[in-house]
Amino acid sequence: MAELRYNPLLRDWTIVASNRQKRPHLPKDFCPFCPGSGQVPDRYDVYKYDNDFPALMPDPPEPDPVGTPLYKAEPSYGKCEVILYSPDHTAALSDLPVEHVEKIVALWTERFAELCQDPRHKYVMIFENRGEEVGVTMPHPHGQIYAYPVIPLKIKTELASCQAHYEQTGHCLLCDMNEEEKRFGQRIVAENEHFICYLPYFTDYPYGVFIVSRAHKTAITDFNKAERKSLAEMLKNVTGAMDLIYDRLFPYMMVMHQRPVSSDVEDYYHFHIEFYPPLRDKDKIKYYASSEMGAWAATNPRSVEETAPVLREAYRRFLNRTEGEGER
Repeated sequence: MAELRYNPLLRDWTIVASNRQKRPHLPKDFCPFCPGSGQVPDRYDVYKYDNDFPALMPDPPEPDPVGTPLYKAEPSYGKCEVILYSPDHTAALSDLPVEHVEKIVALWTERFAELCQDPRHKYVMIFENRGEEVGVTMPHPHGQIYAYPVIPLKIKTELASCQAHYEQTGHCLLCDMNEEEKRFGQRIVAENEHFICYLPYFTDYPYGVFIVSRAHKTAITDFNKAERKSLAEMLKNVTGAMDLIYDRLFPYMMVMHQRPVSSDVEDYYHFHIEFYPPLRDKDKIKYYASSEMGAWAATNPRSVEETAPVLREAYRRFLNRTEGEGER
């Protein structure tokens, strides 16, 4: 079964994708993403791979005939792609040279532009899941891209908030957040020429950082070469810093928030990346429990004014280490 089912309570769609039950779970003796597998080229730096178990597809089947005027169903049209970061099975973003991470950013940019050409795609989301704690089933370093036939509810909510702020103030909300965080200072983790990273005042994860473009731009395709390099540096350093907090691979969900495919949001929307890292201590998970899932009543078990200095210091140590190894 593969279809979209409408939730009239939230005015949103649930993706039904029973084919994903067949995904391999952390295979020990075979990786389809490694050179020599027969599934990918024998030589590559970064690579786009069409997902073998897609939740959305260009030629979806017709929905099961159980829908009604109340319970609507639609074909699960879209595209699911895997972005392979490296042929090295154990390399994380932070292990790769900045020049290599730039190639990942370039491939993200290329795929975003291509997927936005299909008028049936309404929103293109670039993301990464890292670590068993967030349900990763394939450990080879990779991210994913979903092209949705609808704008997901969280994105619609965020867009509406940004539009309302712009109509009330004449300002971009994310631009104002950048200025607010810079004025306060204590939640800033790192800055470079084109991006700023901070734990926002309201984040619901102890280390739920945002990476936000300094310039008011709405998508990765708006960035020039220097900005793409700055983004690569920031991603490498922030994820590397996370691993130093507890001296272990730091699990996270990373999601790129960009403009919808065809909406005119130039005045009020702003490119940013949100991280949802579930650790609250070295071996303790910050779970989304009943009130959080049932009421969207987010609860952060630690103050970000307490955790931001920890991540900022880890960022400094990671930067010193990589500079000592001859790489920025």
